[in-house]
Formats: sequence, C-alpha cells, structure tokens
Amino acid sequence: MKVYLDNAATTPMDKEVIDAMLPIMENNFGNPSSVHSFGRSSRAIIEKSRKQVATYINAAPGEIFFTSGGTEADNMVLRGAVNDLGVTHIITSSAEHHAVIDTAEILEKQGRVKLSLVKHDEKGYVNIIHLKELLEENKGDKILVSLMHANNEIGNKLPLKKVATLCKEYGAFFHSDTVQTMGHYTFDVRDLGIDFITCAAHKFHGPKGIGFLFVNQDVQLKPIITGGAQERNVRAGTENIIGIVGLTKAMEIAYRDLEQHQKHIQNLKTYMIDQLEKTIPGVGFNGDPKGDSLYTVLNVNFPNSDMDEMLLYNFDIDGVAVSGGSACSSGSTVASHVLKTIGADMSKPSLRFSFSKYNTKEEIDYTLEVVKNLFTAVA
Repeated sequence: MKVYLDNAATTPMDKEVIDAMLPIMENNFGNPSSVHSFGRSSRAIIEKSRKQVATYINAAPGEIFFTSGGTEADNMVLRGAVNDLGVTHIITSSAEHHAVIDTAEILEKQGRVKLSLVKHDEKGYVNIIHLKELLEENKGDKILVSLMHANNEIGNKLPLKKVATLCKEYGAFFHSDTVQTMGHYTFDVRDLGIDFITCAAHKFHGPKGIGFLFVNQDVQLKPIITGGAQERNVRAGTENIIGIVGLTKAMEIAYRDLEQHQKHIQNLKTYMIDQLEKTIPGVGFNGDPKGDSLYTVLNVNFPNSDMDEMLLYNFDIDGVAVSGGSACSSGSTVASHVLKTIGADMSKPSLRFSFSKYNTKEEIDYTLEVVKNLFTAVA
C-alpha cells in the first residue's frame, strides 16, 4: 500500500480543479494585458476569479493580489512594510516559516529594522503576554507583527482576532501567514481587522505556483517585482491565468465541503493519536495536538531506537510518505528550528504526519502497522 501523509508540504490536485483548468489551457491563451479580444477574455477570467476569491474571505476584490505562492506573498509584506510603510521594527517568532523569519533576519542584518522574537509557552503556543510586553516596550516604533495562523510543523494555532485587536491597540500592522489554514478554516478579514494574509493553492488541492496576498484597503504597497503594471502595479509579470482559475476552483471546493472535510480529517488525527498512545510505549507529541491545533497536522516524537537516523527512510520503504522533524529523522543536517524553539526533545526522532480529505482510516491503520513493526523490530 502507498500512503501519502505529507499534505502539509503539498496536496494532490482535486480532479475538479484539473477539469476547471484544462479548458483555460486549451482556449484562453491571450495575454491579459492585451487589448484585443483574446486578451480581454483572459482578463475577464482573472477578474471574475479575483471577485470570487475575495468573497470567500469577505474582502474587496481590490484587496486581492495574485502571487506565485506563500513565499512571495510573505516577502511582499515584510519588504513592503519596510520600503513603503515606514516600519522600523518587526516582531515575529523563531518558529515562523522560513519565508518570514529568514526575510526578517535579512532586513535586520541590512540595518533596516529592529527584530524582536516573541516567546512560546510550554505547549508551543505564541506567548500573547510577551507579545503585548514587546508592543508596550517599543510603542514609539513603527511595528509590523508577523505571526502565522497555524504552525506548519506542530499545528499550534494563533488566536488571530485577539492578536489583531492587540496590534490595533498599539498601532502596529499585523500580517499572518495563513498558508496552512486557508481552505481549511473560514476567514472574515473585515471582522478580524487584519492587514495582510497569505495563501498558496497547493496546500488545499490546488496547483503549485499560485497564491494570493490580501492587503487591507487602508494599506498601500509598492511592487518588489518590477517591470510591468500587472496586479494594479503591485506585482509585475504576466498573470498565471491557469493557476488563478485552479486556485479559485480549489477554494470553491474547500469551502463548499469544509465541514465534512474538517470532521473526517480530525477523526483520522484523533484516531491516530489514540492508537499511537496505546501501542507505542514512550511516544509523545510536539505541540498541543489535543488542544487548539490544526486538524491536518500531527507531529510525533518517537522513542529512541537503533534506527533513529533511518526512521524516515524506513517509512518510505514501507510506502508511507511523511516528513522529518528533528535532524536525526529527516535526513537533514539542520535540526528543525520549530522544534528547537518550543523546547522539544531533540535527542529523539520526530516525524510530521499531515492528513487530507483523501486519506482513509485504512491508510491510517496501515501506517500504524508500519510504526508497530518498526518499533517491535528494535524492541
């Protein structure tokens, strides 16, 4: 059996998404910037998609900017905040995605911003009290707070509205990387009062290479990619019309079937937690999987064995695709910055299992058998 449990890295495309993209590939090749009928046809498709995407998060169409994905969108926010909004201080977390933390560190090394890192509590959640202290201590600065909605490795969630309200109280801009949660939770940007959120379609069964950035209409950014007037002079380059249609269809499906998929995937995660606790002595979990946690992600801390360095590869040999956490189980020479940040036991191997609507209980049972066989073999 082949089992794919690395959906936090990327998801398989939905057949409905592929079906929506194929006619565009065949018929709508006109450059959206061209004034002739072929170009106007492509432009109409893009603007229709923009309106539809905006509807799903209660935004205005003019607040949606299509990008190549989450990494570009995150860069647009951090670099744009410094270049265009006068931000001199970024508050983020060392557990953020590299698109955020690496960019913030580069801006700090260039002497363009002060960088502060908010602490995490013992369960791996962002410490909101410390965030408030940082905002209070630096309230004379022009601040951007950048904190992800749910951590891509351990799944812990951030109370978006609470943080947005706090940022507004101190006059700070608030950006949240919502790449792991877009298409998996509902968003109302008007209610949240947030300045920026990001999206990558391939995290919810859309195509790779396409995403969007929401920019609150009260904020203006200039392009970091120049050379054209596309995306209302905010993001140069001929639009990826095929990807935009795929993203829009993937969002349509995600929100059409959201409740059903949430229940199905959460049940798989809960079942796997229960079975691992029953069958593997010494197993643990990174983050707070039974708390306010992303239902698609489970990070497991396994007991030590003779195969620590080969654990990830043994899963692959048995047909189960997962991703590594700590260095000893990932094949990487660098340990997980997220697990280090939350104080996880780095002496033991950690693996991330991430689920989608396509996974089944039978696949989880097979995966659990693989786990039991691996650890029975070294007992």
